[in-house]
Amino acid sequence: MLNPAPQDRPREKLERHGAGALGDNELVALIIGHGTERRSALALADEILHLTGGVQGLMRVCRDDLVRIAGVGPAHASRLQAAVELGRRTLIPPARIRPRLLTAREAADYLLPQYGTHPVERFGVVLLDTKGRLVRTRLISVGTIDASLANPREVFREALSGGAAMLLAFHNHPSGDPMPSQDDVAMTARLKQAGAIVGIPLVDHLILADEKFCSLRQMGLI
Repeated sequence: MLNPAPQDRPREKLERHGAGALGDNELVALIIGHGTERRSALALADEILHLTGGVQGLMRVCRDDLVRIAGVGPAHASRLQAAVELGRRTLIPPARIRPRLLTAREAADYLLPQYGTHPVERFGVVLLDTKGRLVRTRLISVGTIDASLANPREVFREALSGGAAMLLAFHNHPSGDPMPSQDDVAMTARLKQAGAIVGIPLVDHLILADEKFCSLRQMGLI
């Protein structure tokens, strides 16, 4: 492969035209910094994006998967993961802001940047006050590639200790498909029943998948 002309190299291109003018591979090349003796940073970036399925795939890939790519060492993997996490954090409201999460769309907008693209299933709860404002968010369990354990006792222990008036449950689907499974529906029914008993209603259960989500309340299951 021919090397690009100096003016077309990612760093020079960024300086002349800004970051928005760079392609995904050029941005990745700048993040990893350098290639190997046999492959340029741009060629290595092309290979990374090909094997991860594009920039969205970078949000799901784990460190071990990155270092298995020929030419990607621990330093390259660390830079990529740091860049992805930094981008994710720019989408999270500052801690001093307590958003109101009264609709599924509002809740999804808050949760997706943080939890929508992880490579394993994670189950958590959002504690809300009487006006639907965020009290805090807590992860309850981290599962495998396709399963997460969520016990209503643990869920409502967290809700009671946090002084929640209402509760919103969420978990991600690493498959990228937000549609609920039979287990998801059954778990939602158990959480709804437990909430009715302790006086902390379950207002929704969101399933997150990349940039998509599914609300079990909107489906009529709560």
